[in-house]
Amino acid sequence: MSEVIAIANQKGGVGKTTTAVNLAASLAVAEKRVLLIDADPQANATSHYGFRRNAYEYNIYHVLRGAKELRDVTLKTQLANLDLVPSNIGLVGIEKEFYAKEYAQKELALREKIKSARDEYDYLIVDTPPTLGLITINALCAADSVIIPIQCEYFAMEGLAQLFNTVKMIRKTINPSLKVRGFLPTMFSSSNNLSKQVFTELKEHYSSQLFSANDKDESGEGFIYIPRNVKLAESPSFGKPVILYDVKSIGSSAYQNLAGAILGANVG
Repeated sequence: MSEVIAIANQKGGVGKTTTAVNLAASLAVAEKRVLLIDADPQANATSHYGFRRNAYEYNIYHVLRGAKELRDVTLKTQLANLDLVPSNIGLVGIEKEFYAKEYAQKELALREKIKSARDEYDYLIVDTPPTLGLITINALCAADSVIIPIQCEYFAMEGLAQLFNTVKMIRKTINPSLKVRGFLPTMFSSSNNLSKQVFTELKEHYSSQLFSANDKDESGEGFIYIPRNVKLAESPSFGKPVILYDVKSIGSSAYQNLAGAILGANVG
């Protein structure tokens, strides 16, 4: 069966898009059929794969409002097993449209629209905006699981309680099968004391929610984290995921480890 994984955290700048783009690519390289859905109006996941606004006419906005089917807007990427549903700044208007027209079950729009794709792909990865608005709610209602990137910097835990409350609410009301796949520490630097302190707090309080790695090092102690890495930062400007930009970089290795953890574990 396919799995829909939402990448969510209402705090901006924590590595949601970087995770969505590079996890999707790593799963595709592992010969899984993957659909990356850019549900963020900023469309950074779309541009990360080299697409510009004039490269596509329709996007996820047209799917959510019922003007197009998912397959009509899906684009091929550089990776044979990876397709992309693009986004556009126009997506910011979807919430206003939903409320203005009083759509029935507007929280389930994305779930309904991706049903047809679940038979075609092994994984559907949904990149979400840095809010807990209707778009993110749609992603969580459509998802089987959620990965929560957490930046290893000051205020890292800010907003987590609110996100957990949202997940609990969705479990109780709309999507009882929604699971938290895990926390993903991002932008970790072993030379930064604050970074190490945040990671230590995560290990002390949320070790069961962290992804386990096969190999251990002095910093991670067997847990997967995404390091600060120049190649990760550079790859979007080349329109490539890091696995195509520099497969041997530590950023690429980290996301390949994450993909391995996803492939090797059941949803928990």
